Amino acid sequence: MSETRITYLEESIAHLTKVLEELSDVVAGQDKELARLTRLIEMLMQREAEREADAGGSVPLADQRPPHW
Repeated sequence: MSETRITYLEESIAHLTKVLEELSDVVAGQDKELARLTRLIEMLMQREAEREADAGGSVPLADQRPPHW
């Protein structure tokens, strides 16, 4: 292989390594955001279930059949 070809391959590998690291950081950030949003949804669902129970309904609204059934 010529010196130019080796240099090109080394530069390509360096570029791909950098892109891979950047993508890995993005995926890690998305994982953290998904975990945060999942906790938030669970908290909101719990809060809503408590609110429905405090309202005196025997069956949570989410578990009731629609009136047309």
